[in-house]
Amino acid sequence: MSFETIKALHIIFMVSWFAGLFYIVRLFIYHTEAQTRPEVERDILSKQFVEMEKKLWWIITTPAMILTVVFGVTMFVYPGHGYLIYQPWMHVKLTFVVLLLVYHFTCQKILFNLKNNRFKWTSGGLRIWNEVATLALVAIVFIVITKGAMNWWKGTIGFFGVAIGLMLLIKLYKRLRKT
Repeated sequence: MSFETIKALHIIFMVSWFAGLFYIVRLFIYHTEAQTRPEVERDILSKQFVEMEKKLWWIITTPAMILTVVFGVTMFVYPGHGYLIYQPWMHVKLTFVVLLLVYHFTCQKILFNLKNNRFKWTSGGLRIWNEVATLALVAIVFIVITKGAMNWWKGTIGFFGVAIGLMLLIKLYKRLRKT
């Protein structure tokens, strides 16, 4: 298998992984909001969301995560490409990948909690949580594409600073809107 094929498979499974992460949290939001419905409707919706979440998680999201990691590691050990692990931009990318893995397993914990009718997150908290994967995606893509062509670490820090600022403004707006 050529290096380009391995890289293409890495990207394909990365896209699938992110699609699963984006959609699973949307399902968590809808599942959580369904708890405010009348009992019969809530029970029907909850059963359906548990089933949808389970299939999405175990058939798409987790296998895509595993294959993303497998093909990513394969690129490091591919003959002539071991130098990648020593690139400073790669260290930053891998830091975001580790954080994304933490995000993935946090979502899995939420999945198990919802399956057992433990609703520890509000729908608003889940909406903000959903944006974390978006920020990781943007940061990873910019880091990989720009490599050393721009001051990527300042750009990444700035990006997250703006994102945190926006989230705080969203929370403030939500509170002001309620009053």
